Amino acid sequence: MIPEHKLNEIHERFQFLEAKMSQGLSPDDLAVSAKEYADLKPVVDRIIEYKSVLAEIEDATELSRDPEMLDIAEEELLDLNNRLPDLEKTVLLSLLPKDKSDTKPAILEIRAGTGGDEAALFVGDLLRMYQKFADQSGWKLEMLSEAATELGGYREVICSVKGKDVFARLKFESGVHRVQRVPTTESGGRIHTSAATVAVLPELDAVELEIPPNDIRIDTMRASGAGGQHVNTTDSAVRITHIPSGIVVTSSEKSQHRNRELAMQVLRARLFDLEQSKRNEKLAEERKGQVGTGDRSERIRTYNFPQGRITDHRINLTLYKLDQVLAGDLTEIIDAITAEDQANKLAELDV
Repeated sequence: MIPEHKLNEIHERFQFLEAKMSQGLSPDDLAVSAKEYADLKPVVDRIIEYKSVLAEIEDATELSRDPEMLDIAEEELLDLNNRLPDLEKTVLLSLLPKDKSDTKPAILEIRAGTGGDEAALFVGDLLRMYQKFADQSGWKLEMLSEAATELGGYREVICSVKGKDVFARLKFESGVHRVQRVPTTESGGRIHTSAATVAVLPELDAVELEIPPNDIRIDTMRASGAGGQHVNTTDSAVRITHIPSGIVVTSSEKSQHRNRELAMQVLRARLFDLEQSKRNEKLAEERKGQVGTGDRSERIRTYNFPQGRITDHRINLTLYKLDQVLAGDLTEIIDAITAEDQANKLAELDV
């Protein structure tokens, strides 16, 4: 059972915010309080329902002491006790620390790993998979930069994904994705193993992460498409170097102003991710059993084409629906990984 004091603390905070907002705050203070109030409301609604069921169980237990009401009381207790575990889990989940990045858009980076041309083609497969998943989720995926190969693959693609709860749904995709299949260039029919690395970073705006102008160097250069085609006549491509960290970001759209904006978007995301990685290293032992550590070197998933099989190694989930997953049907996998992460956090929750 969840300790009463924890539930009361949340309810009291909610009531405090409610009273505070009625006192004529400044627009900025009102916005901050309103955001916290809106976040707490569904939690408080669950707590009220949970407490209500506990009270009804107590009443029904008392009623069962009357022999004439025993049958009615037992039937009511059965129903209430069946509802209680799900309610308790829902309330416990609402008590978990919130990842402030969950509601943010995301920067999605996919890079070819071992496997040469086959790895680059696999990057294209993953890009299409995420594009279709974004479409199904009602999100907007925008290409920020790409490095295409002559065979139709990509050495690297960087995208912006915007929509509801994007980072929350995609953050566990970070890691090494491995593919096993017979390449089209393989005459002997042998299965090759290649890999691509996926990184999902929360997208921040300038207010959330301010970068001092003296920390960056901006260079402009002539942009070109795959194979040297579509060469721009002006130096519109932008390369931004973050001097303290050495991170380099480029963008090659036709508008130089737009390129600066896109490159700064990616730079902020990478700097935030770098800072998060440093923090996570300190917590590495504590987080050992959790999914979603964000370790880019961790092999998280294998896509086996000959068997039509996809395996997520973090949760030992194997599905024989490779075609559907590559067509954007990622919901089952993402839901399972999210549930595992929640279960791990619930096990550590001090209640």
